[in-house]
Amino acid sequence: MKVTKDILYVGVNDREIDLFEGQYTVPNGMSYNSYVILDEKIAVMDTVDARFGEEWMENVRRATGGRSPDYLVVHHMEPDHSANITRFAAAYPDAKIVASQKAFAMMRQFFGTDFAPRGQAVGEGDTLSLGRHTLTFLTAPMVHWPEVIVSYDACDRVLFSADGFGKFGALDAEEDWACEARRYYFGIVGKYGAQVQGLLKKVAGLDISVICPLHGPVLRDNLSYYLSLYDTWSSYTPEAEGVCVAYASIYGNTRRVAEMLVERLKREGCPDVALYDLARCDMAEAVEDAFRLSHLVLASSTYNAGIFPPMHAFITHLTERGFRRRTVGLIENGSWAPMAAKVMRGMLEGCKELCWAEPTVTVLSAPNEKTEADLAKLAAALLKKEQ
Repeated sequence: MKVTKDILYVGVNDREIDLFEGQYTVPNGMSYNSYVILDEKIAVMDTVDARFGEEWMENVRRATGGRSPDYLVVHHMEPDHSANITRFAAAYPDAKIVASQKAFAMMRQFFGTDFAPRGQAVGEGDTLSLGRHTLTFLTAPMVHWPEVIVSYDACDRVLFSADGFGKFGALDAEEDWACEARRYYFGIVGKYGAQVQGLLKKVAGLDISVICPLHGPVLRDNLSYYLSLYDTWSSYTPEAEGVCVAYASIYGNTRRVAEMLVERLKREGCPDVALYDLARCDMAEAVEDAFRLSHLVLASSTYNAGIFPPMHAFITHLTERGFRRRTVGLIENGSWAPMAAKVMRGMLEGCKELCWAEPTVTVLSAPNEKTEADLAKLAAALLKKEQ
């Protein structure tokens, strides 16, 4: 696939994978992206997952037309992108490896080989001339590993963005970009919003016509849309007005209360309502909507004087990713000593810029008329309506 006249795509599609990073369901697979820049000198941009090493090498051989690459540029050392460095180095012994200093240290850790003697360490503002094309490197520490760099080719106005602007899904999957890119972002990069903001500021002054990420499609149309979404996500700004209701229920009564709230919110005109059963849903989807929407309601049964384990896991996912700038409502259930609301609020106390919707709804075993009345008040608070 041609990205530009001189830049070719040589990555692979993975339709065999079930869990990315051992935890994210990827029903439409993954892509591991790699690119070749053809010029007076040839640069290969990153490798792919170990299972696709030979396919990738064949792609590189075809793209280069029998010429030997002069450089392998390593933007990111995560194994799904770096696993074939040793294979490449053996096939092209005269090629230099270009990476950050931290990346060379990681190569020794992963492969037991010191590639620094045949490498070129680059940092902020360093350049690599290939002929017509000159790559300028920008450091992107903790987006989302410490060794990450991105590079910009001014000739074709291409940004090689490492894991930035990536998404779940193989390249032959027909699916909405934003949904799977959002799930990918908040699952994998979400903790590092400040660092992403820093990188966005660095690239703001560049004239970019194409973004080449390490996962997902090459982006070339309406780039302001993708940049705007990344700015929204990394600043923890709600993307849409609405309510995400996430529940953890043992025997179904807490589930019913959550469903009652959702029904009321929809009746009263809430523009966007998402409901998740945390014991059964894709947790990454629930996390995605918790960050996408402006309001979150947590509903949990009391369990061993705490909260039901799926709710504990969900809140941990949120806090680990810097959850903030949202309005949160709480629903608890308990037959003799309701404790869930106190525990949930305590787990979120370190999150910044949260507003609490009142009242907290307490259910004693099963919903009743008082539950209905309290849910009406909570819905009004969430929708900012007079009760």
